[in-house]
Amino acid sequence: MTNRPTRQSDPSYELINHRTNGSILYRQHGFPDELVRWHYHKEYELHLITHSTGKVFVGDYIGNFYPGNLILTGPNLPHNWISHTDEQEVYPERDKVVVFTDETIQHARQVMPEFSELDELLNRSRFGIEFLGSDTIREAYRLMQSISTSEGLKSLAHFLEFMDLLAKTGDYRLLSSENYFSAAGEKNQHRVNQAVNYIFEHFQEELSLEEVAEELGMQPTYFSRFFRQATGRRFVEFVNSLRINRACDRLAHTDIPITDICFEVGFTNISNFNRRFMALKQMTPSEYRRLSPVACQFEPSARLV
Repeated sequence: MTNRPTRQSDPSYELINHRTNGSILYRQHGFPDELVRWHYHKEYELHLITHSTGKVFVGDYIGNFYPGNLILTGPNLPHNWISHTDEQEVYPERDKVVVFTDETIQHARQVMPEFSELDELLNRSRFGIEFLGSDTIREAYRLMQSISTSEGLKSLAHFLEFMDLLAKTGDYRLLSSENYFSAAGEKNQHRVNQAVNYIFEHFQEELSLEEVAEELGMQPTYFSRFFRQATGRRFVEFVNSLRINRACDRLAHTDIPITDICFEVGFTNISNFNRRFMALKQMTPSEYRRLSPVACQFEPSARLV
């Protein structure tokens, strides 16, 4: 199995080109794809996974995704979905996405007061919202398909039906936390993005704070303070969170010995692995493996911050 995110040497701000004749943009893509990277943009994004499993990153949240994963991200909230695949494995279609802007919503709200019913939903989306109800997910598949095969008013009508559905459901969870990217300024946000990109690609290897600091052109002491101020967590805690979550995937979906998993995900000491696992999951690795059908579906949200 391998994770194949696209490496971005520069900060990953995505400029989305919208159709000139539509209020929303629908697109879909597979995996791997150039769109699969740690990135952010000014638009809202409603994202439905249809194939593959892997890790989803939204702000400071990291969790598992499976087909049916439905998440709404707000403006400027970094996010990424990384599929776990075998070498050379390709998914021609993995994502169905609807993109829309705050300007569109606010302009419509000025002339159609009914749009105020979306205020709470859109306000929550700044944290990222994962929708969980089976009925909601089933409708999401139908409405995504309807949007993808229609144009003009029909497409807009399906989109509004979709938003009404999401605004009224109570079966959801917020993902990121209040203090994500607390370091002020766009430049600092870009530098955090660079650090996170690098850590995502190398956390299963022997990775040091000094190595990431050098990648960003910072002195290690300054980078350590900067990273903690920006994310609310020490570098080593951030890396260990990624490693433990990767270990959970391996425990749940393989019969590889626990000691081998420990070294595979980047730990060099089994005692340290067991201690970190217990701290984050409140159970031992062997207990997690035994309970994995329950743990994978209902484990608490993992916050990196």
